[in-house]
Amino acid sequence: MDEVKYPVLTEKTIRLLEKNQYTFDVNKKSTKTQIKKWTENFFNVKVKAINSHVPPKKKKKIGLIIGHSIRYKRMIITLQSGYSIPLFSNK
Repeated sequence: MDEVKYPVLTEKTIRLLEKNQYTFDVNKKSTKTQIKKWTENFFNVKVKAINSHVPPKKKKKIGLIIGHSIRYKRMIITLQSGYSIPLFSNK
């Protein structure tokens, strides 16, 4: 599925892992129900809630050209107790 890009690992998202909440960057056109279905089918877990937000734009300057960073949506997925998502492979 092209809609889920990658997991987000920052200080805040690592603290959220203790509350069984996982953060992913997804395609901006994705909806909560699409991400919920995909997460439940792909990871075989039960989703309790999903929160989403679009972070603000950041300016990028290359020479004389000023542009903006690529826009995306960030989803915070809360799982029911007893479930977890492996973020790192064991290789």
